[in-house]
Parts: sequence; structure tokens; C-alpha cells
Amino acid sequence: MSVSSIGMENTGRRVFSGGVWEERYGYARAVIAGDRVIVSGCTATVEGEVRHLGDAYEQALTAIDIALAAVATGGLTREDVVMVRYYVVEQRHFDPVGRAIHDVFREVRPACTGVRVAGLVDPRMLVEIEIEALRA
Repeated sequence: MSVSSIGMENTGRRVFSGGVWEERYGYARAVIAGDRVIVSGCTATVEGEVRHLGDAYEQALTAIDIALAAVATGGLTREDVVMVRYYVVEQRHFDPVGRAIHDVFREVRPACTGVRVAGLVDPRMLVEIEIEALRA
């Protein structure tokens, strides 16, 4: 299944993807606040299954695709992204995740913070990515 087929629903100021974690933990995929779209942490979970097991680079690309779909639902584009935050569970994943961010945003050059964490909600998840976009 391609990530582009994930359906995003814009309910005014909130965007929902229908993901299991959104419903279970009571949050929106993204919030539209004026000229900003703030995207919750995204992982490589598609249709309830973690994709690209063991591959931090591909998990990061999938998470970014999901986040950018939410940005688009909020009416903005990749070029409007101003901040990327990512969380990895192992030190060795900083480089592959950083490479994925570079490959997607090399011309945009948003601010970026990377943090190592003890773990994510599913141990098969290697990275979680948050994005903020701002209408210029």
C-alpha cells in the first residue's frame, strides 16, 4: 500500500488520518492554527502495521510522507515546512534519519532537532517525526 493513499480528513481546525493511535490516545494528526499546520509525531505505521522493519531511513521517509500528507490537507506544501523534530531510539539511527530529512527537504532547509529517546509506542518503530509548516 502506498502512503499517498492514506486518507486525511480535515474537520476545520483538526486533521485526522484514521490511524489507530489517534483514536486510542485522543489526538489529531495535525492542528491548523491560523497560518500554521502543526503535525503530531508520525511513524512508519500504515494501515495499523509498522513498515520497513529494521530500516530507519525508509521508516523516516514513510513518516515524512504521512506528515506531508497532513500538511497538504491543511493547505500547505513541503516548501512551507519550517520545523522538523525527530526522535530515534538508537544512536546509530541519527545518520539514516538525517539523510532522509536531507533527501526530502534539501532545498527547503527547515529548522531541525533530533533527539534520542528510550523507546516509542511500538518497539518495531525506529523513528518518529513531527513537522510544522507556516504559510509565508
